[in-house]
Amino acid sequence: MIAIVESRADSASVHVCERLRELADWTEREDDARPAGDGGGTYYRLEDAELRSFDDLHLELERPAEAFDCDPELLVFASRHSGDTGALLTGHFTGSFGAAEFGGDDDSLAEACPNALARLLEAFETHAPEGYDVGMECTHHGPSDVGCPSLFAELGSDEPQWTDPDGAAAVARAILELRGVDAHRDRQVVGFGGNHYAPRFQRIVEETEWAVGHAAADWALESMGHPESHREVIERAFEASRAELAVLDGEWPVLEDVLDDLDRRIVGETWLRAVGDRPLELVGAVEDELGRVEDGVRFGDRREVSFVVRELPADLLETAQGIDPDRVRELVERHAVAFETENAGSRVGSRVALPDSGTKRELIEAVADVLEAKFERVALEDDAVVVEELAFDPDLARTLGVPEGPAFGALADGEAVTVDGERIDPDAVHRERDRRFEF
Repeated sequence: MIAIVESRADSASVHVCERLRELADWTEREDDARPAGDGGGTYYRLEDAELRSFDDLHLELERPAEAFDCDPELLVFASRHSGDTGALLTGHFTGSFGAAEFGGDDDSLAEACPNALARLLEAFETHAPEGYDVGMECTHHGPSDVGCPSLFAELGSDEPQWTDPDGAAAVARAILELRGVDAHRDRQVVGFGGNHYAPRFQRIVEETEWAVGHAAADWALESMGHPESHREVIERAFEASRAELAVLDGEWPVLEDVLDDLDRRIVGETWLRAVGDRPLELVGAVEDELGRVEDGVRFGDRREVSFVVRELPADLLETAQGIDPDRVRELVERHAVAFETENAGSRVGSRVALPDSGTKRELIEAVADVLEAKFERVALEDDAVVVEELAFDPDLARTLGVPEGPAFGALADGEAVTVDGERIDPDAVHRERDRRFEF
């Protein structure tokens, strides 16, 4: 069940709620037990939603969830957005990391609903009229005590948008799509730093499997003051977001120390993208046994929690990746639970986590197939991959009168040279030899 709050003091809120009442088949009801200005009087019900109106601005309300009969699991404030941002549909959570200048209490945060906000932004993208942008804001203003997880769904950013029927209908449709949506998902983070409009955290929400709960922008952290003396509100950000992990936008060394002391891990956007929707039990096991994502570990297609770490022959990997690096990575990803990378993640490293049901030999056989594009013969023995190659022979070159130096290099690279007027082709100074990649 979702509760929807209309503020009669907010023209955009009234406009959005008018569209809400037009877009669904509401049942009109009366509540004589509460004042009409406090959510009582006439209100509206669907099977999975309830809409009530209040005289005060949203940010001045205290525990508005208590006004609803539906025992809501999610509350949505249909609201205006004010700012110099043009036509904008936006969503955010409420509370204050420092002094509460606009409703609520100091150092107090309302219960967030990260999954619902992610779904709201997705619905905004679907329904936004031409010319409207979609944005995510940091946590700001009241109320800080709602009574259930909540968010603001806003139509902005000035009078032309507040009175725009298409913009109001877009917000109304997005709110209706939150019916039946869980407030939370099993992978959520808290954000610290960055702008009031939070493009990095919005990117995480829209492009990864992760949702973002409370977000303290740069200005909120500066308003809050020294993190050490505000540990309770920092910890509250995690509790109210049901999150264990933090993402930082910018450099906040003192905050990092406090988060470490609170046993809250800081991860980056790369970590979130690499982990994706993989079981967190698997991710923890990989980072314990193989290494951390921050150090270059990446995940393969296999998702067995039970795995063994094995060492692949580095010279075989280097040679195969010199031929077709994309193909080698594809093969390793297909066979492995996880693997090390090198060169800023561009090359596969030699240590891999392989499922118990697989073998290192199967992966080596697959990588050995890549060598066939360059070598005359590729064979797999019990303890080595053996290839036959044509190799430059300096002695042959000397017998043909080739001076050491640039001419040697050219012949080794497969280029013909001329010595005393005679052309010498690379084939004349190459011999067949076996090369072994032992494992």
